[in-house]
Amino acid sequence: MTVAHHAFEAGEDVTWLHRRDPELIARLMPFLRLAVKTYFRSQVHGVEKVPDGGVLLVSNHSGGFVPMDVPVLAVALFDHFGPQRPLYVLAHDLLFIGQGTRIFARAGFVPADRANATALLRAGGATIVFPGGDHDVFRPSSQRNRIDFDGRKGYVSTAIEAGVPLVPVVSIGGHEAQIHLSRGEVLAKILHLEKRLRTRYVPVTFGLPFGLSIGLPTVPLPTKIETRILEPIHVTDEFGEHPDVAEVDRVVRKRMQDTLDDLARHRRFPVLG
Repeated sequence: MTVAHHAFEAGEDVTWLHRRDPELIARLMPFLRLAVKTYFRSQVHGVEKVPDGGVLLVSNHSGGFVPMDVPVLAVALFDHFGPQRPLYVLAHDLLFIGQGTRIFARAGFVPADRANATALLRAGGATIVFPGGDHDVFRPSSQRNRIDFDGRKGYVSTAIEAGVPLVPVVSIGGHEAQIHLSRGEVLAKILHLEKRLRTRYVPVTFGLPFGLSIGLPTVPLPTKIETRILEPIHVTDEFGEHPDVAEVDRVVRKRMQDTLDDLARHRRFPVLG
């Protein structure tokens, strides 16, 4: 995601901010909590590190067609801060097709374009972005413990433009819910999916109930998901008034990779945790 200059001013169109439905989310929260706390046995460490006001949470993305990163973090933030601290999610356009626009918008999902990102952050929203996107979430299982943003650095420019801190979020376990064999880039290219659906991937996975699956979701295994929230990074304070975006990105990814490596060292068994 790249960011262009965008001033948040009174009277500006911030429609996506107001589409979020707090009452709906409050009703959904017990079901989300049941799923992430029992089936996935989620643990989130460091939620108290998320500062007040606008903040850009930057996370790795796992789980294929059933990623649990957002539900796990949403429950943790809701339980710690209460309903007064909304979470917005910068998401792929595929979620906003047909009725998906209304449904996901009410849950706080927003199309990941530069104007939306800046408006959310300048309005004080806690906003999560997955820079690796579909490249990351469909990575092969052999790369499950690797931070891979596919060279995307726009999240750094977003934080600088909006004047908000970056908060790295690192999760392990979600990518063990099924076996990810391939991103399926060749098949996606043959089907011209980049033009049709803005994706380069048709993931090939192995899981229940289909066994080998091409481009279809499978029932996730009850894998234990553990998440760590790292210390906020105030970009200009740490890197100067004119930070090198590539250097900031390198430091963020290194801190996240070091954390993921540590989580992997302490993980005794796949799925079981």
